[in-house]
Amino acid sequence: MLPCDLCKSVRPFPHRPEDPAVPTQSQPKLLIAEDDPDLAQDLVDRLTGFRYSVLAVANSGQDAVRIAVSQNPDLVLMDIQLHGEMDGIEAARRLRELRIPVLFVTGFNGGSALDRALAMEPYGYVVKPYTTVDLKIAVDVALSRHGAERQRDLLLQRFQEIVSDLKTLKGRLSICGYCKKVKDDAGAWPDIEAYVMKHSYASFSHGMCPDCFARMKKQLEAVENGEVATNSLVLG
Repeated sequence: MLPCDLCKSVRPFPHRPEDPAVPTQSQPKLLIAEDDPDLAQDLVDRLTGFRYSVLAVANSGQDAVRIAVSQNPDLVLMDIQLHGEMDGIEAARRLRELRIPVLFVTGFNGGSALDRALAMEPYGYVVKPYTTVDLKIAVDVALSRHGAERQRDLLLQRFQEIVSDLKTLKGRLSICGYCKKVKDDAGAWPDIEAYVMKHSYASFSHGMCPDCFARMKKQLEAVENGEVATNSLVLG
């Protein structure tokens, strides 16, 4: 889309069938937020020459956010000074919440505007006037970073799904207060070791805790001293 010189609104960007700006599955989709029609057209010409797809050109922060929400671009090239009440930095803040990457293309090269822009964690910052090579590199780096982050998010999501599928013990278990067997879903009473190993990836090694060791030692000493009968020794 290109801004109308009279109404300053957003209108569709015309495409010819052979125009490289027509979206394809392999072309990155870009949105331009620029209120100067000449600079906007220059960006369109350069970007389409790189074989990128320009979805639209917005001349206000409000339009940039609205179009980004509906079109979900791979990257937004954002000027800081735009028409309307919302500047490019505020628009970038809202797009960051939507996880849509922003590359600033602006004439501001210092001061508070630069500090505010960098606080939005942009995917790049290109100062006007720029060269075609500088613009191409900045866009490629931003798209590569965004692609890597999306791949990472997909891997993290897959990892979380795998973890959620692991066997886990949860909820309230019925356990015998005497023999310590556990009641399973079928109503049987397997040993607690068998139950835990069936419902988790844990296994057991056997030893003796300090309390049981002290109790056993006391009982054995009592047997040796003849204080209790041998057959009264309690091992559990």
